[in-house]
Amino acid sequence: MQKKPYVPGPRRPNSSNPGARRPDRNNASKDPYAINERIHAREVRLVGDNVETGIYPIPQALKIAEEQGLDLIEISPTAEPPVCKILDYQKFLYQQKKRQKEQKAKATKVVVKEIRFGPQTDDHDYSFKLKHAVGFLQEGAKVKAYVFFKGRSILFKEQGEVLLLRFANDLEEYGKVEQMPVLEGKRMIIMISPKKK
Repeated sequence: MQKKPYVPGPRRPNSSNPGARRPDRNNASKDPYAINERIHAREVRLVGDNVETGIYPIPQALKIAEEQGLDLIEISPTAEPPVCKILDYQKFLYQQKKRQKEQKAKATKVVVKEIRFGPQTDDHDYSFKLKHAVGFLQEGAKVKAYVFFKGRSILFKEQGEVLLLRFANDLEEYGKVEQMPVLEGKRMIIMISPKKK
């Protein structure tokens, strides 16, 4: 069997020059910031340590960045004109990621602690649970207190509501009521969040 002769297909753009950079269409979606030739404004406001702050035409701003061996990075595209900095782009991205990590670490995770009552909780049990709730609120956790009604005890739902309101009142110094008592199925729930110091 004879092989068919090889016929080259249509040439890709830039394939004649393998060193030429293709348009950064894929990278544009990956990169959160426009850099260098991808900045489309006619002029930009340059800020930063290694440059005289002011408004520059884009060719001049690119030249300044090139002379320093750094990148021109658009940090505020919505400003008029857009604000740019001259930095090493990889270093800039690393610093941004580091800053985001630190902010995430600072963002406090909300912890919700549950405290359960019966509709006819005695005073000793009540004060024991109240003490726990005070501790939770002081630690910065939210308290979800609820009265659980078993079987016919649902008849005492007013009693449960009074108990939860008394509980919220006793915790007034440490937390504020986020949600008044509501009946959800067999549970009447109240949410109390800690007071900001």
